[in-house]
Amino acid sequence: MKLAYEAEDEAFRAELITFLDQNTPTEVGTRDFGSDGSDGEDIVPEWSRKWQAQLFDAGWMVPAFPPELGGRNCTPVQTLIYLEEIARRGVPRSLHFPGYAIVSPSLLEYGTDEQKKLVPAAVRGDTIWCIGMSEPNAGSDLAGLRTRAEVHDDAFVVNGQKVWTSYAQVAQKCCLYVRTNPDVPKHKGISLLIVDMDTPGIEIRPLRHITGAAEFAEVFFDDVIVPRENLVGDLNDGWRLTQGSLAHERAGLWVEGVARLEQSILALVDLAKRLGADRDPVVRREIAAAYENAASLRALGYKGFASFAQGSSAPEHSYMKMATSEASQAVFELGTKIQGSYGAVVDSERGEENGRWIRGFFTSFAGTIAGGTSQIQRNIIAQRILGLPRS
Repeated sequence: MKLAYEAEDEAFRAELITFLDQNTPTEVGTRDFGSDGSDGEDIVPEWSRKWQAQLFDAGWMVPAFPPELGGRNCTPVQTLIYLEEIARRGVPRSLHFPGYAIVSPSLLEYGTDEQKKLVPAAVRGDTIWCIGMSEPNAGSDLAGLRTRAEVHDDAFVVNGQKVWTSYAQVAQKCCLYVRTNPDVPKHKGISLLIVDMDTPGIEIRPLRHITGAAEFAEVFFDDVIVPRENLVGDLNDGWRLTQGSLAHERAGLWVEGVARLEQSILALVDLAKRLGADRDPVVRREIAAAYENAASLRALGYKGFASFAQGSSAPEHSYMKMATSEASQAVFELGTKIQGSYGAVVDSERGEENGRWIRGFFTSFAGTIAGGTSQIQRNIIAQRILGLPRS
């Protein structure tokens, strides 16, 4: 058995490393990848726009794509190498992921020839997209969405509300999931529309985090007219498109999740040594268990990626999303506990690393919610993967 990369794969890695060494923006190492708290253009700062365009032009934005779409026709193994290298360095491809990660694969698979022309600008970052999925009463239960679109011969008329819509206030276009048939089971009456965000009748209200950042927004649609040719795929077939969109997103997202988890565990080891907690057998056992968990998740991720690369489904990735977010939460909680009474202190003179661990613990709850809550993920795994009956 050969457990090594081929020579051409190592050459690919070397070329990537050289490019990253020579071109990675200095801002990558000095900033928090969230918003600066403003409601304006800084949600997607200028340096990140230039970096995304540079990656596209050099064929490093989505390496599996052809050159005209920002890639270099690389193999699945090379894609994995690419994802691991940028995750290890903490280098973002883009600070607005929907265009390249969700919209582009969906349009390439289901879009018309005219709609596919939107893909290069989406991948390069020239067009910022948002995704209209979540609603006040339909978050992780996407099939429960109520935003409706009346169907006419030449247009749709959209009314409703979306919430937690990332980048809506700076986006030019939206992939909007709407209900076009209320008289069939809820999974069967959904359609996907491309909506220009400057269309009359759209109101955007930024939602500010407790941290001050405001890349989320709620979006209201009041008799918004969308041309009939903006329908993606078939009418009332939107649910199938949502599954493909989320599969594309999660196919590579697990790499970043595992990499961050592993980096947090290494930092946890340093913390324990610095405070002398590494001599505590309980702490040593808990850190070792976290390390074993991360190693197992990476192996499981490889298995799912191999299936996805061969065109098969990768049910592992539904589990990976849930497992990495919950494992990260546990690691940050352990880091807080190791510090004892100073664990909750955000102070450069008293708390460790200016409150890194308690901040990470509180922030980690978002990871168990965004993209589908852990509770919903457990239902999906139980029903669709394990075949368990509904209660």
